[in-house]
Order: sequence, then structure tokens, then C-alpha cells
Amino acid sequence: MRPLDVKQQSDFVEKVITINRVTKVTKGGKKMAFSALVVVGDSKGRVGFALGKANEVADAIRKALIKAKKEMFKVKMEGSTIPHEIIGKFGAAKVLLMPASEGTGVIASGPVRAICESAGIRDILTKSLKSNNPINVIKATVSGLKNLKTSDIQAQEVSPESKESEKKSENADTPVENETQG
Repeated sequence: MRPLDVKQQSDFVEKVITINRVTKVTKGGKKMAFSALVVVGDSKGRVGFALGKANEVADAIRKALIKAKKEMFKVKMEGSTIPHEIIGKFGAAKVLLMPASEGTGVIASGPVRAICESAGIRDILTKSLKSNNPINVIKATVSGLKNLKTSDIQAQEVSPESKESEKKSENADTPVENETQG
């Protein structure tokens, strides 16, 4: 077993979500191992998660922390909340993420709360739909956060569509001549 460096101070928020005991049955007996699901964030809009597996709990957590720091991504935010409502999906899990007004706080279940707090989102409403498996719920939450768009990007995407709909409405106003008359 390797010792953990407790003295090492980190500017990251590190949260252990679940620790699972995994057993592999072989002809020589049962082999025990552990998996740890960890969320890491800087409370400034960057967050990551990882699943670490090892023969001891401390090693599994250490591996997960290292991997989560490598896989961090930027969350698009407006103030202390998210820019718009979105549903994140992964496997059987669905997570509804909704922006909230200032002072609402984080209304979320355990895994979703850990992701939001680590990312620095202070005001959000969430609902975990279908699955309650923490690994799939976290992956669905991350999927939703990665697909967020800022209001600038949304405005750029909406404008070409509105131009197309205007062209279609102009074409509908002009009468179409029937060539079979005559």
C-alpha cells in the first residue's frame, strides 16, 4: 500500500461519490478489489470525474483523482447558473438541468450535487429521471453540461434558421402557376 500525501494542498474540490467492492470468482477462490467514483473541480467552471479500480480503497481513490484531473472540462455558465434548460442522457439515466434564479442554491441529488458544486454552479434545479445508478447519473450530468451553449452561440444558431423560415414564408405568398391550364 502506498501512503497518501495528506500535506499536499490542492486548489481542487475533490469528492468521493461511491466506493464499490468488486469480487472476481476464480478457481482458487474469490479475489476482492475496489472501485472508487470521484469528482474533481476548481469551483471556477472546470470539472471532471473518473472511476479508479485497485486492490485497496486508498489506491482506487488516488487513481481516480489523478484520472479525473486529466479529464477536466469547462462548463459554460451565466453568472452562478447555467444558460438554459437541458436534459443529459447516458444509458438508462436522464438528468434534467434547469437554470435557477440567484439565491436558489443547488437543488440536486448526491452525484449531480457533487458535479454542480465542484464546477462552481451555485444556483441550479435538477431532477434525476429513470436510473439512480451513480455512475450513469454522473455521466448523464456531464453529457448535459458538455452540451450547454452560451447565449451568444444560441443567437448565432437561431439567426440562420429564422432567415430560412422568412424565405419559405415569402415563397408561400407568391402564387404558383399551373402549367396544365391552357
